[in-house]
Amino acid sequence: MLQRIIITGYKPHELGIFNDKHPGIAIIKKALENRLRILIDEGLEWVIISGQQGVETWSAEVVLMLKKEFSHLKYAVITPFLEQEKNWQEHKKEKYQALVAQADFVTSVTKKPYEAPWQFIEKDKFIIQNTDGLLLVYDEENEGSPKYMKRLAEKYMETYDYTLLMITAYDLQVVAEEMQQQDW
Repeated sequence: MLQRIIITGYKPHELGIFNDKHPGIAIIKKALENRLRILIDEGLEWVIISGQQGVETWSAEVVLMLKKEFSHLKYAVITPFLEQEKNWQEHKKEKYQALVAQADFVTSVTKKPYEAPWQFIEKDKFIIQNTDGLLLVYDEENEGSPKYMKRLAEKYMETYDYTLLMITAYDLQVVAEEMQQQDW
């Protein structure tokens, strides 16, 4: 049973998404919602993100929506370092800070501002070691940044009981078609 999962995936630019009105966001969020509903029925209690823009922040928005229906559901933001959003554009910073403000738990793995890439690696290791599974929005054809988390989870699975769930390009296509049919 998965009680605590991390959700991650692509950053917006990796998907060709450059504004909040892109139709792909609704499809990704619906796919996340569908999968989360199943996991909640199976006992999911915590969703963890590291606060990256894209799939992670969209999943936090989905969790906030689902919390209205499932009051026991909680989410945590565990960042690799302090002030992760420091150099982001103002509107992205505000959106991120609003999501962090609504989180049930917030911390930083390294407890200091950005120094080097090792902080991302430490964050990934920490979160995998403290969750039961990873829900990854990922397409084998277009690796991008999620490949590192996938590799780490697969390595961890060699030794520990850990679950890797994926939302693939095919899954997103199915959701897009379902949404299109509902609009008719």
